[in-house]
Amino acid sequence: MTNIPEININDEREVRISKLADLKEAGVVLYPAKTGEKQAIQAVLDGKEGEKFRIAGRIMMKRDMGKLTFAHLQDASGRMQIALKQDDLGKDNYKLFTKKLDIGDIIVVSGEKFITHKGEESVLVSEWQLLTKSLLPLPDKFHGLQNEELRMRKRYLDILMNEDTRELFRKKAKFWDVTRNFMKDKGFFEVETPYLETTTGGAEASPFATHHNDFDLDVYLRISVGELWQKRLMAAGYEKTFEIGKVFRNEGSSPDHLQEFTNMEFYWAYANYEDGMKLTQELYQRIATEVFGTTKFTHKGLEFDLSGDWGTIDYVEEVERQTGINVLSASEEEMKNKLKELSVKYEGENKERLTDTLWKYCRKNIAGPVFLINHPKLISPLSKARVDNPELTERFQPIIAGSEVGNGYSELNDPIDQRKRFELQQELIERGDDEAMMPDMEFVEMLEHGMPPTCGFGFGERLFAFLVNKPIREATLFPLMKPEIIEDKDKQDEKES
Repeated sequence: MTNIPEININDEREVRISKLADLKEAGVVLYPAKTGEKQAIQAVLDGKEGEKFRIAGRIMMKRDMGKLTFAHLQDASGRMQIALKQDDLGKDNYKLFTKKLDIGDIIVVSGEKFITHKGEESVLVSEWQLLTKSLLPLPDKFHGLQNEELRMRKRYLDILMNEDTRELFRKKAKFWDVTRNFMKDKGFFEVETPYLETTTGGAEASPFATHHNDFDLDVYLRISVGELWQKRLMAAGYEKTFEIGKVFRNEGSSPDHLQEFTNMEFYWAYANYEDGMKLTQELYQRIATEVFGTTKFTHKGLEFDLSGDWGTIDYVEEVERQTGINVLSASEEEMKNKLKELSVKYEGENKERLTDTLWKYCRKNIAGPVFLINHPKLISPLSKARVDNPELTERFQPIIAGSEVGNGYSELNDPIDQRKRFELQQELIERGDDEAMMPDMEFVEMLEHGMPPTCGFGFGERLFAFLVNKPIREATLFPLMKPEIIEDKDKQDEKES
């Protein structure tokens, strides 16, 4: 078997630049702005034989057979075959197409639909126009982009070459459409809250810091979807609000975590965490059926079914069942010793971080769906405490495939209690806890004016990643990448010459 040498991409580029010059010399307008009216390829596929169409797209395959050439044209709606005959186009025009156009070029063609003798729907081209000349070749159609980092960096090529990737992001768009429609159907009012904040409320996470030049003020990119702002809207008299937007957390990456991601949060006055669980279950089931057409999924080898009524598990009881540690009564030293015994690394030595680390060890074995409830007050600074046990809170988190995929509370609306919890968070910050929640005393002032009993809940695109069984990075259109140093190809050529 003869080894076929790999084509040097720069050599291929030079060949295509030469073709570009030949096209210009032949009078072809390079990179025109106007395309004119056209139909989608799917419209042609849905149309009748003998109808005339004008379609635009990228050449994905090209096969010359003397005086007859076949090509595949692809647009956002699909792909189909086009056929060009020298007798129809004229020798010079036909030769220009066959010799100077390449796979990857973008064209617009006019012609009549016909069916080949093999039964393939095609367009017999009567006229063609070059719209964009591709100077670099597309990835091999059989192997595509194999390297994961290259697929993320050149996501546009991954999408272009891979129908599965295109379908993934169509589903993701529908995921958020279904969410938005569900919330509006339930009477929730969509709002927009600030992305820049002077304090990052609503979650425990490390923020991205920046500077506001006009105000000469240090500010932060938000770490929640306007939690403390939406609660202000509850005090303002709105009773149901939601927002879908970006969140930024300056933390480590993992298959389940990114530093920039999309979340949805809702706030519902005169409702509590039990009302929130019912609504959340209904929302997740609606997403499953309308976006995916099923309620059964697999992620990380764990199978789960979102249908039916979900059960609950108790935070303190579950940790004690799996580790023997009662997080309410155990000392910090006992918790550290248990984590060492379990070979679990931990950051931060205060009881809040140790409690959270013990739970994270336990959650990986829970397939769900189930609601985690009765979180300790220590790790829930914005949640209302239980009346029957003030050490616990009215908080809930849906658990699937060993992870939390949402977070909700009966929101704390007692200003005195909130002030004390913020003071505790400030102590944690002063002791070096980078993830402790920044106190917001203006929020406390709002609570003193009065906020009705409220349920709040949020979830993010991690849920979508779980349902498609992919790392969240792969389910993101353009995940952040370290810059690639690319030397200008023309300058590089000058150096080499």
